[in-house]
Amino acid sequence: MAYLHSLLLQLIIFLIMNQTQVSLCATQKTLILSLKTQTLPHGLVPKRLNTTNKISFHHNVTLTVTLTVGSPPQSVTMVLDTGSELSWLHCKKTQNFNSIFNPLSSKSYSPTPCSSPVCRTRTRTLPIPASCDQNKLCHATVSYADASSMEGNLASETFYIGNSARPGTVFGCMDTGFSSNSDEDSKTTGLMGLNRGSLSFITQMGFPKFSYCISGRDSSGVLLFGEASFSWLQPLNYTPLIQITDPLPYFDRVAYTVQLEGIKVSEKVLPLPKSVFVPDHTGAGQTMVDSGTQFTFLLGPVYTALKNEYMQQTKGILTLLNDPNFVFQGAMDLCYLVPLNRPILPQLPKVSLMFRGAEMVVSGERLMYRVPGMVRGGNSVYCFTFGNSDLLGTEAFVIGHHHQQNLWIEFDLVKSRVGLAEVRCDLAGQKLGLGV
Repeated sequence: MAYLHSLLLQLIIFLIMNQTQVSLCATQKTLILSLKTQTLPHGLVPKRLNTTNKISFHHNVTLTVTLTVGSPPQSVTMVLDTGSELSWLHCKKTQNFNSIFNPLSSKSYSPTPCSSPVCRTRTRTLPIPASCDQNKLCHATVSYADASSMEGNLASETFYIGNSARPGTVFGCMDTGFSSNSDEDSKTTGLMGLNRGSLSFITQMGFPKFSYCISGRDSSGVLLFGEASFSWLQPLNYTPLIQITDPLPYFDRVAYTVQLEGIKVSEKVLPLPKSVFVPDHTGAGQTMVDSGTQFTFLLGPVYTALKNEYMQQTKGILTLLNDPNFVFQGAMDLCYLVPLNRPILPQLPKVSLMFRGAEMVVSGERLMYRVPGMVRGGNSVYCFTFGNSDLLGTEAFVIGHHHQQNLWIEFDLVKSRVGLAEVRCDLAGQKLGLGV
């Protein structure tokens, strides 16, 4: 899949132990991490993998965390991925992968045999099943929609989070692979899976929940593992995670899936039956909260209804591009012309995503995205930040990070729910004493 010429975010995370020492249990504390954003020249849009029966995404936002792994410790930089389960590291130096973990230098490294319970039972929710190699070691493969793939052996190792050692952490020690974006991949050592699978990093660490907060004002933000108990944080509104136990071809059972029930433009609810938001008998149509996808994508009938209503309510406010040949990022075809000499956008009708028990309001600058470098007759081109999933071949609703700005979003694994609360994320970082 070709790279799209758009500016994307990289969130660079530095681990900091929480000075308030909030206890989860006798041996666990809350970990607070500082997020910083950096623009990148290229990125990817989500697309369903053809090689698996689950919906997976190669994220166009990269969250990286620097940890130490092994005995003696080796420094590694890992991409955080809420859409993946298996964490992995590059374990063989190549021309494309300069930052690696060397298992031969670690006394605590232990490869996983095929006969182990980890290989036989805990790999069942991986998109590509584990296999057995010629050395009778558990072989793992990960594959992404941009044609990138990695292969290697499952192993256990000691990971250090803050000042805490986590021995026996299962990960993939990858020694072969292909990357379609080697320049960016060469800057990291691997990937940290954060979905709800049994082998995901958050599950293995034993934290009952994690949260993040991305600023829309500047480059700051917060990522937190554990309990978020702060007097300045208003009560969260929770929506339950949707769980389907039976395997379905288009339903990712370990994703963070919530139930979208309706959409409002200003105060007008789109006249759509609730059934259009419910997954069908194949699992197609789930709604995933994904920090890695930049924009929000809706299935065709819902997107068309939203697009038509938004065009109606912006008549006389914005000028349509009216170019049927232009579709931004392959899925966003509602675009407008804005004079170059206009410093700010006019007041726009807000869009509200209505979930069971919670609501996400998208307003102001988050509704429009300026297409980089595109000028039409003295006008900039801005596109509506909702896209059509059908144009991507994606059988799902995906709530992207652009619409999660200035929200405290909590993923509660124990109570199977996602919590939302409006907050100024740049100020949240300041209140937590993070250097932003």
